[in-house]
Amino acid sequence: MKEHIMKLTPSPFKMIRNGKKTIELRLYDEKRKCISSGDRITFVNTDDENEVLNVMVENLFVFSSFEELYKNLPLLECGYTENDVCKASPDDMEQYYSKDKQKQYGVVGIKIKLI
Repeated sequence: MKEHIMKLTPSPFKMIRNGKKTIELRLYDEKRKCISSGDRITFVNTDDENEVLNVMVENLFVFSSFEELYKNLPLLECGYTENDVCKASPDDMEQYYSKDKQKQYGVVGIKIKLI
């Protein structure tokens, strides 16, 4: 079992803490390729670094693009709500990761549970 640290903005941080978000979406870069089921992730709130969440990795879902990921994973577990899931688009992830980076690395949905 390995331990990983990731920064997370306040909105998804709160959703994970409240049990509303159980799949974290990331680029499948070198750092994420080191993650395996059973590992622990400590999420650090970008607004308050004293605020942390510890989760266990249950599964990894690797895709070539967010477009493919969005077709295959339950978006209500990925940080969308009943109010905005109808407008969910893979393009939403471009504010974090460019299309070039997505092509270069692929993407991952990290299924997590609070511990």
